[in-house]
Amino acid sequence: LLQTRHSSSSSTSSSIKDTNSKPSKSSVLPLSLPSNETNPNLIKIRHSAAHIMAMAVQKLFPHIQVTIGPWTEFGYFYDFYNPEKNFFTPENLVDIKAEMNSIIKQNLPITREEVTREEARKRIQAINEPFKLEILDSIKTEPITIYHIGNKWWDLCAGPHVNSTGELSADAIELENVSSSYWKNDSSQPSLLRISAVAWETAEQLKQYKEMMEEISKRDHRTIGKKLDLFSIQEQAGGGLVFWHPKGAQIRKMIEDYWVKMHTESGYELLYTPHIANIDLWKTSGHLDFYSENMFESMEVESSTMQLKPMNCPFHCLIYNNTSRSYRELPIRWAELGTVYRYELSGTLHGLMRVRGFTQDDAHIFCLPEQLEDEIIGVLNLTETILKKFGFEEFKVMLSTRPQKSVGSDEIWEIATNALRDALKRKGWDYTIDEGGGAFYGPKIDVKIKDAIGRLWQCSTIQCDFNLPERFNLQYTASDASKKRPIMVHRAIFGSLERFFGTLIEHCSGNFPFWISPTQTRFLCVTKDSYETCANLAKEAKKYGIRAEVDNGTNKLGKQIRNAEVDHIPVMIIVGIKEMEKGVVTVRTRSKGEMGSIEPSRLFELMKLASEKSLELHEVWDYQSNTTTTTT
Repeated sequence: LLQTRHSSSSSTSSSIKDTNSKPSKSSVLPLSLPSNETNPNLIKIRHSAAHIMAMAVQKLFPHIQVTIGPWTEFGYFYDFYNPEKNFFTPENLVDIKAEMNSIIKQNLPITREEVTREEARKRIQAINEPFKLEILDSIKTEPITIYHIGNKWWDLCAGPHVNSTGELSADAIELENVSSSYWKNDSSQPSLLRISAVAWETAEQLKQYKEMMEEISKRDHRTIGKKLDLFSIQEQAGGGLVFWHPKGAQIRKMIEDYWVKMHTESGYELLYTPHIANIDLWKTSGHLDFYSENMFESMEVESSTMQLKPMNCPFHCLIYNNTSRSYRELPIRWAELGTVYRYELSGTLHGLMRVRGFTQDDAHIFCLPEQLEDEIIGVLNLTETILKKFGFEEFKVMLSTRPQKSVGSDEIWEIATNALRDALKRKGWDYTIDEGGGAFYGPKIDVKIKDAIGRLWQCSTIQCDFNLPERFNLQYTASDASKKRPIMVHRAIFGSLERFFGTLIEHCSGNFPFWISPTQTRFLCVTKDSYETCANLAKEAKKYGIRAEVDNGTNKLGKQIRNAEVDHIPVMIIVGIKEMEKGVVTVRTRSKGEMGSIEPSRLFELMKLASEKSLELHEVWDYQSNTTTTTT
């Protein structure tokens, strides 16, 4: 963290280098449980548990019809159709779990059968399961496979499954909740009842999972955001629309300021574009054809049809085409903190993570084919620098390649894919390949960030695009005077400010790094007589750029300290009669407790330095103590 920590240099600032902010890791529970990827047997367990649950439901409620029941990250869910429109009660879940336990105890064989499409249809019609008929029609491969539990229940399924129900541990399965869904995720389709559950190999793993979920619950950004008064979703205004309160807005501004600083230093120019455009623009871009289900309804304005923007990229293409371009101008790097609007079903909205209006940290690079690899390296370096600034140290990287249906020549796909791959190799990042997982218009790199308890969050994307340059007829004049198309790169580092802020809240559990904390320090008055001194010192601290406030002193000191800790204040400055007589203050931090006494001006210098270097106060405090001792 510190360079030449024990140097005898009298200049503190010249000896400390920038470092990355670390979240508070008190009570952190790392996610060490096995996953579907690391332990494929979990998929079999979860898939089989879903079938057992569906069997139990239909035994207890014969009128209920089944739809789909896939495995999930920690378990599975199953969607049911209830013609009587009744909801499952908590008592129903208890009965369903008891029936599941009985099925597991019977150790019934789970067997696979291959049948013709006609035979499958005949069997489905015989038991009157219309949703299974639709599933059958969606299956394009032959033969059709059916999995049986004993000779009592069966379902269309591709597998895999365990060999018998007895291979599951009843104590490692728990039904969590009931919610609503729609068939095929379409609100015009029948409403379904979804039972969600968790399933593990052992009861011990289930216990660890519950402990993990308790830690996740403590870190829920919605709860912390409300407690710290950072943001709100005002239903009176409409779901999925974020209101940034003063403290949340303060953090957002610092995020934006840092983002702008790093981009301008990296050769980007800033753009601002409208929030609405003529519908013809979205026809040209293809969004109206391929993305309309995620767009709000258009509106008539005089004689034109206007559309809220779901993306920023078409606007950047218009600016590119505003003048003729030469190869000498490329690469062009344009960045925008652009607010976009996307339609999401109300049932899918979730705090800051899934909203209807959000600000993308969008940027587009227009470059020559031979410049692409260096540009990708530049994006990767910038991504790493920015994410580490906020305490994210570990990434999972995926390279997605050409799908079966795509636009663009073989040559340009090969150039772009090789550029992304070679850039990752030069960067030295490990990555996995998602063969055929790219967009139809170009390959991409996805970066997921790992938080303090081991969860992965989708964050940064670097996407080549061969489609929009064609649709907007983007050109540059080459060295031989011919007209050629630039390669366009979409990239976002945060993804969206809202989602990134939600992730940051959960990562640090509301204990924001000192440099970005909305209130960096609070002055605590030991007695009423010290309030005026605290108020004057707070004014002085603000001259150093420190975000300070004063407790009104109506509570005893212990209560003031507790309130500051609950409010996640990084530094508490205590002022009483003794401090006033000696001309010092007593300092207490959230991570180290009481640090000792110090002259106010010296403290403010250290706090300013900590903020500038993205350090916690105790780190520069330890440094100044060591250098003072060494010098003495």
